[in-house]
This record gives sequence, structure tokens and C-alpha cells, in this order.
Amino acid sequence: MNKLVVRKLRCAVYTRKSSEEGLEQEFNSLHAQREACESYIASQRSEGWVLVRDQYDDGGISGGTLERPGLKRLLEDIEDGLVDVVVVYKIDRLSRSLMDFSKLVEVFDRNGVTFVSVTQSFNTTTSMGRLTLNILLSFAQFEREVTAERIRDKVRASRMKGMWMGGCPPLGYEVKARKLVENPADAAHVRWVFARFIEIGSGTVLARELAERGVTTARGHRIDKKFIYRMLNNRVYIGEAVHKGTSYPGEHAAIIDREVWDKVHAILTESPRKRAAWTRADTPALLRGLLYGPDGAAFSPTHTRKGGRLYRYYVSQTVLKHGAGSCPVGRVPAGEIEAAVIAQLRAVFRQPEIVAGTWKAARAHEGAVSEVETREALTRLDLLWNELFPAEQARVVALLVERVDIGMDGLNLGLRVDGLSSLAREMLTGGIGEAA
Repeated sequence: MNKLVVRKLRCAVYTRKSSEEGLEQEFNSLHAQREACESYIASQRSEGWVLVRDQYDDGGISGGTLERPGLKRLLEDIEDGLVDVVVVYKIDRLSRSLMDFSKLVEVFDRNGVTFVSVTQSFNTTTSMGRLTLNILLSFAQFEREVTAERIRDKVRASRMKGMWMGGCPPLGYEVKARKLVENPADAAHVRWVFARFIEIGSGTVLARELAERGVTTARGHRIDKKFIYRMLNNRVYIGEAVHKGTSYPGEHAAIIDREVWDKVHAILTESPRKRAAWTRADTPALLRGLLYGPDGAAFSPTHTRKGGRLYRYYVSQTVLKHGAGSCPVGRVPAGEIEAAVIAQLRAVFRQPEIVAGTWKAARAHEGAVSEVETREALTRLDLLWNELFPAEQARVVALLVERVDIGMDGLNLGLRVDGLSSLAREMLTGGIGEAA
């Protein structure tokens, strides 16, 4: 009598857990799923079922996606013809999405693979098995959507009560006992940002000044213009909790007074172009692009307002990039350095050797120009200087000065050789005199 030969079916166990909680335990949910599946396979040994050695586990990964390392390895082995049966503890361990599961079933069918759930026994090779599968998956997806709605409702209810619901706390706060509490050092920076913005109305200038002060985000990143405007619009600072655009009274204390907030937002409602023009008009920079420090880095103009008065400065790019102390001369008062440069320029107009050199250069272009006329032209400029408009003064400085190097022992003025002769010709033709 011939003995019936039973075909061996290679069975692969797949396990998954959505959260990482408990995975560090010696016996966790993945082990429990695998143990149940292996026991089921052992009970089907008479049907030729054998367990494959490879393990396909995904711990801490949601069933709402197919981007799972263990699942990808399983599908690769199925395509290579190494698996005949996929065994799981429950259907939703493989997928919670009906659409995703239909894709997996297509792969199974194409490779002649059967899918089996230990707690929901059915065979996907039959029409009844497919119907049961679709019904179970529909309920699994329904459960997932209900859970998501429940979480959203809980977040909304918590925000309406003003509770902090996690995430990175805004600059000026820290989280203690799951609540926002003020961080005194950072809160002082936040108050300064709001007060300073009321004075200057420019996020660009404010970002530059924060870099100069060495103020960074809680993670040590540089504060840029975008970060500042997000901060200025964050209602957390006035003690409110926001959910989907609606504000509710928060449990935390406010850092910014409502009066300061209203002043800031009155400025923010103006056109950015208008505010930028206002800032530039209030802060003329005579030496813009001409001033350099002992390390060769350029100096940029900046300003501050205190008590209604404007204080202007030039700040080294080295300091702006690397913080205070990175350059021996990091910041100089604009009025003082500009006055020193102008004083040197006006002294140049009176030096005989400079006048003679200017006359020779001017004579190359205007043959009839005499040395006396050149001296008178430069002397007249010296007398007219204080009557020139700021824009005209800046143009004259840019015409005459190539660069200004400032060091610990003073400043060095580099003149443009052709600048004086061009200026003298303008004076002789009345160009600058008329501008005044």
C-alpha cells in the first residue's frame, strides 16, 4: 500500500507592535505573538506545515503604512519563492488599511502564498475567506479612525482648558510636570525682542542684534528673521493656548503684556516695505561698505533707540557670525567714527601736497584748470560740508574713500587717487555747490 506524501508548506511568522512601550522587556508583545503563531504551526504539522528560521518583526511601527523593514523583508522572500504561508496573530498586525492589505493580498496570490490569522482562522484562497477578510479589515480600519477621532477630541478639549499638549516649548518657557513654566533667562530675551521691535520695526535688524548679543534658540541655533516673526505672532506669550486658529485662556503665565503685544501687532499690520523704508531713513550710514576691522572683516551699520533717541553703531561681521569677543574691535559708535573720517577728509582738503597732486590729476582732464582754482574748489568744499545733504555727504565719501581700516591704535584712511580730481572738477563746474 502506497504512503500518501504530504507537501511541505514553509510558514513565515510576522509580528508587529505599534508603540515602542514595553519592547525593552525580556518577554514582550512580539514574543507573545510569535509564540502563539509557532504553536499554531506546530498543530498543523500533519498538514506539512514547517516554520522558516527567519524572523519578520516590526516593533514600534504603525500598521497604517507599508514602510516597515520586517514586512519588506517578508515580501522580498515571498517574491523569491521562499514562503508558502504567512501566519500572524491578528489581521491588523499585518495592516490596518484596507487598501494596503489589498495590495499585500495581490502579492500573496501572485506567488501562491496563503495568509492565515491564528485568532481569526480563514483561508484567503477561498471566496468566503476573502469576504471574511474584507469584513474584518473594515472593522479594523473603523477602529483606527475612531481612535484617531478620540485623540483629536481629547487634544481639542485639553487646549480649550488651556493645557500644554506637548512638543517643543516656545523660547522663554520650559516644561515641568507637563506644564509650561517661565524660564527667567530666556523670558528676558523674549521681552527684549518685543520691546526692541517696537523701537525699530525691523526683524532683519533685530536678528542681527540678537546674533551680536549671542542670543540663540533653546537648542543653540541662530535666531533668524523667520524665527522672530513666529515669536512675535505666538499667542502663548500672552498666556493663551491656541488650537486650529482659536485661542483659549492658558494655564501658563504670560511673558508679554497685552499692551506690548498690541503695539507690536500695530507695527506688523504695516507694509513690510514701508517699515523697511522707515528703518533705512532713520539710520543713515556714511561708511556703509567702507569700514573694516583688524581681522579684515567688514563692519555693518546698526542702531538702537532708547528714550526716543537714536544710537547708531557699526558692528563687525565677525561678531555677528561668531558672537561677542570674537573680534578685538567688535562695535564702534557710528557718530564718532564718521566724525573722525570726515575730520581727516577735511584736513586732506587743506594739505598743499594733496592740492598739488589733485591739480595735476585734474589738469590731465581740464587743461585750463590752475592750481589756485583747484585749491579754492577744495577749500569751498570744506566750508560747504556741513550744508550738504546726508545723501550728498555719503556720495562724496564714497567718491574719495577706498576703505577705512580701524584697529586698536586708531584708524587708517585709504583715499581714491582719482576721487579728489573728480571732486575738484565737480566743484569747479558748480555741481556739488548747487546740490547744497
